[in-house]
Amino acid sequence: MASRRAVVTGASSGIGAATVRLFRSRGWDVLAVARREAKLQALAAETGATYLVVDVTDPADVAALAARVAETGALDVLVNNAGGALGSASVEESDVDDWRAMFEVNVIGTKQVTAALLPALRSTAGTAGHADVVTVTSTAGHVAYENGGGYNAAKFAEHALVGALRLELNGEPIRVVEIAPGLVKTDEFALTRFRGDEAKAAAVYDDVPEPLVAEDVAEAIVHAVELPGHVNLDLVTVRPVAQSAQHKLARGELRPRG
Repeated sequence: MASRRAVVTGASSGIGAATVRLFRSRGWDVLAVARREAKLQALAAETGATYLVVDVTDPADVAALAARVAETGALDVLVNNAGGALGSASVEESDVDDWRAMFEVNVIGTKQVTAALLPALRSTAGTAGHADVVTVTSTAGHVAYENGGGYNAAKFAEHALVGALRLELNGEPIRVVEIAPGLVKTDEFALTRFRGDEAKAAAVYDDVPEPLVAEDVAEAIVHAVELPGHVNLDLVTVRPVAQSAQHKLARGELRPRG
């Protein structure tokens, strides 16, 4: 296991950082990728991962990532985790620049990194028997909801990208896995979406019994790639028990009826 290597994007916080930590605890080599160098440095010091500062929307940065991977050895797994939401307004009133930014990071970024690293993954698949592309999407990419149109649209597009990629790679020993989390409480996701409004961010999780945390999603990611190479988890939907569907969320204590 020590010889296996993963690239994790969006690794500076939340699900990405938790995934780096879990891979490292299992003996994987990890290249952690994100925009914020200080956070990457701290994560590398904590875990022993290596890191590279990359904006996945920047073609030059992505080319540098591909070069770094090619120079430093085999690549078994790519985890496309970089993404995020901006704003919470109707289709009519939302800011089109927010939509562009969400498409850039969630869709274009995922496309660019995947395309750039597929040669390295193919090389590993040819020698090791398989390789993996794991993309973290969202249940927002499967069911639309009010005041989330821009994020819905970006994540629906990312979901479609994953589906197309799986079909295109049919016949190659490369697994294509989609992890679609529901409500996950992290330090930054809702805070970024609401532009630093702590009250609005906190209200998302208010009185929700045990929302998911980043480590829960990391467990699903690492489990998927540690299964035998012929087993592919096409789509894993991960929700807290309190969230039965995108629109059905329990608040308050969970209790048996009767």
